[in-house]
Amino acid sequence: MKKIISLFLAAMILVGGSDALAQNKKKSKKGKKDQASTFVEGRQKVRESDYATFDKFTTFSSKSTTLYYSPFDYFDFFELCADDNPDWGEDIKPVMNYMVKNTRATMTLCPLFAINPDITDRTQRQELIEKAKNEAQAAIDAFEGWKNRKGMRNKTQYKIAELDYRYFKGTNYYNQQRSDDIIRVGVLLYFGSKKNAIFVPDTASSHTFPDIKFFPNDATIVESWVPVLDELAEYINANDRKSVLLTGYADNQGTDAYIEGISRQRATEVKKALLLRGVDAARIELEVKGDADPIGDNSTYEGRIENNRVSIKIL
Repeated sequence: MKKIISLFLAAMILVGGSDALAQNKKKSKKGKKDQASTFVEGRQKVRESDYATFDKFTTFSSKSTTLYYSPFDYFDFFELCADDNPDWGEDIKPVMNYMVKNTRATMTLCPLFAINPDITDRTQRQELIEKAKNEAQAAIDAFEGWKNRKGMRNKTQYKIAELDYRYFKGTNYYNQQRSDDIIRVGVLLYFGSKKNAIFVPDTASSHTFPDIKFFPNDATIVESWVPVLDELAEYINANDRKSVLLTGYADNQGTDAYIEGISRQRATEVKKALLLRGVDAARIELEVKGDADPIGDNSTYEGRIENNRVSIKIL
């Protein structure tokens, strides 16, 4: 374990060194564009069934256009790549054999991670995302270092992506797997140089919904908003890659604790209404902003009604 930790820390230091080297190279080549980030922005809503499972293929081809998924834990790169001839295991060994024998073969390697959906605090989630990205990048650097030491000339491209684990494995599966803050989902592999979308695009059309308004000092959903809730629930249930973010707001009347409490209650009431309409709880996210971002004048009754709301954002 100490050996793994030491290798991890060394790899992290190398990340900083490689960044500096990249900066020097960029300065030395006039007019060269900034290198694109390795990280694929946003939570990808994909399923295992979107990819060919790793155990289905028997041979590789430079003309392949198939994306393969393997549950290989890329954290193992730190220990494996410390050896000249590591025991890759059944999952990745065929890849390494192919790359060694076919020196012109190209490959895209994409570590996949997910953040525990139970963690709803935005600051904490962002910190975990950055930690996961750095961990994956260090694993990539360890692998690239091993490849260079072996004298392998294969062109390898790298990506890092965050998945929404509720969509990748399914809500029922995840309900039994609520332990780690960061879930190392595995790696995605693509062989060949032909351009191919790493992730399946979400083809469902975008949709917007109006804010649900509330009377001051009240969290009761009035009957006039029922059609909106019906339409929202129908849309979410019909598009299994979609989820919804409900953000509760209030006017500025009352203590901070009261404002936060009633904002949360309003968002919770909308969530309850969606649950009654068959929307899965795992596809509903809540956020509380209190009296932030007012859209009405808090000095008037009408303005306060505008501010007492729950906004709806499709994710």
